[in-house]
Amino acid sequence: MSEPAKRQMTLGMIVGNRGFFPDHLARSGHQEMRAALESAGVKVVALTEAESKFGAVETRQEARRCADLFRQHREAIDGIIVTLPNFGDERAIADTLRVAGLSVPVLMQATPDTPGRMSIRDRRDSFCGKMSACNNLAQYGIPYSLTSLHTELPQSDTFRRDLDWFLGVCRVVRGLRRLRIGAIGARPAAFNTVRYSEKILEANGISVETIDLSEILGRIARMKDDDSAAQKKLQSIRKYVSTQSIPEAALLKMAKLGAVIDGWMQDTDVVISAIQCWTSLEEYFGVVPCTVMSMMSNEGMSSACEVDIAGVVGMHALQLASKTPSALLDWNNNYADDPDKAVCFHCSNLPKHFFQDVRMDFQEIIAGTVGKENTFGTCVGRVKAGPMSFARVSTDDREGKIRGYVGEGNFTDDSLETFGGAGVVHISHLQKLLRYICERGFEHHVAANFSSVASAVHEATSRYLGWDMYWHKS
Repeated sequence: MSEPAKRQMTLGMIVGNRGFFPDHLARSGHQEMRAALESAGVKVVALTEAESKFGAVETRQEARRCADLFRQHREAIDGIIVTLPNFGDERAIADTLRVAGLSVPVLMQATPDTPGRMSIRDRRDSFCGKMSACNNLAQYGIPYSLTSLHTELPQSDTFRRDLDWFLGVCRVVRGLRRLRIGAIGARPAAFNTVRYSEKILEANGISVETIDLSEILGRIARMKDDDSAAQKKLQSIRKYVSTQSIPEAALLKMAKLGAVIDGWMQDTDVVISAIQCWTSLEEYFGVVPCTVMSMMSNEGMSSACEVDIAGVVGMHALQLASKTPSALLDWNNNYADDPDKAVCFHCSNLPKHFFQDVRMDFQEIIAGTVGKENTFGTCVGRVKAGPMSFARVSTDDREGKIRGYVGEGNFTDDSLETFGGAGVVHISHLQKLLRYICERGFEHHVAANFSSVASAVHEATSRYLGWDMYWHKS
């Protein structure tokens, strides 16, 4: 998996306290939240009881002390948890976040009261205090996220699910900021639909590193057959997918292509890629890059066909949220007369994670133009059944912004006889979504992932990155 998905997550923790409420609850609240985070494998950065009263923030001095601590760990902190074991001091919380200036996601959690413990000693009032804290953050212009219930115990299953969701939000935000994408070759001339604006992406912190396909082919031409990187990649290909009936010469070409791309991505610090998959490679090199791309996507280094840079951003967002591989598919066919079903298809470079079973074959569409012998390397099989999240990201040159849509559905086990990599999807109110896509001029490509992470991707991209994202809900 790519680095943002593999690294241990680190959260800053702000414990709210207001002294004329039961401040002994701040100590237990600190301990309970720290235990909940650490049990989820999260590293915690927070004040200790030696640094502030109960390790909480209440005064301006404590807020500055906590902010200084967060700044010391700026590069490590992925997000911030604000926990309110009592009403909390809303100014100190807002001041901490403003002074720290981390620009990371913030989750607001409040601990519930217990009906039998509502005396002056034990009543929390965090139900009310959460509203005040959120009001102050809104005044300060600091974006924040909310738990699914207004109050939740840190040790509850509900909070654990919300924490998992929030960690996904944090991974998407960190992973898309300062992202570097490799554009390998020019887009196919016939596909205006995959045009994009490098400048809009750059303005949003996403850089595109380009390389001409001739440079890739030139490096391959200089590579000996027994090159160690090529031989290692050849072994990986054989382990990855069934290669029966595939010519040895074609497999070696794929291995060299993969080895050169791997080396270039490492040298240029590129995380994900989009590749000119047809027809230059087939005509002048003699294979399709699908298996090489499938292997990268399966390892969390998403790779999109047809140099769809904006498409691979959507793939990466879903992968960051779910920590599982993404694919780029076509919204390709209707499925019988069911208005809520469609066939999603590509030729294909889908990651192995998507298939019931998979084998390497030739690319049937392009073979008619350049010959079967030049199109070995596709990953062919039926997409398995399971929950599906989908996303599309585009650059809007007229408005100068990034826009897109997200949603969820299911891959089904409906019968389907076709070639390439294909699956039937069921999405509630699909016709509404298709109308939205067409009316707003979105592309026919869509990123897909076996997960239910549309909410996390929408939260990250719209609330924290400022993108114009539509959430298709059933």
